[in-house]
Amino acid sequence: MTHRRVMTMLLVALLAAAGGASAAPSDTARREIAALIGALDGSSCRFQRNGSWHDAAEARAHLQRKYDYLLRKDKVDTAEQFIERAASQSSMSGKPYRIACPGQPEQTAAAWFGARLKALRGR
Repeated sequence: MTHRRVMTMLLVALLAAAGGASAAPSDTARREIAALIGALDGSSCRFQRNGSWHDAAEARAHLQRKYDYLLRKDKVDTAEQFIERAASQSSMSGKPYRIACPGQPEQTAAAWFGARLKALRGR
């Protein structure tokens, strides 16, 4: 096999591998994710993770750290991915996060953030 052919095959393999990588979130996705995190931070809701309840500011800081990590690893492109990969469950224990807001039934964080995203998009 010629050197040129080997180089061509390597380039094709690299491009194919890169095609599977995800792109950075769009400006719209970044705004939606910031709004979701802000909706929790601006609320009087409590956030449960791994059996312990946290106030909204602590929850915001935790979710922001998870989001920042996912951004560095190029693992979040959409608000839906943020909800699924950062805001739904503990990456350590696998336990679902829960949210309790005054005057509302306690619910999973996935449902809470999903409803906020739907409202944000006007659906």
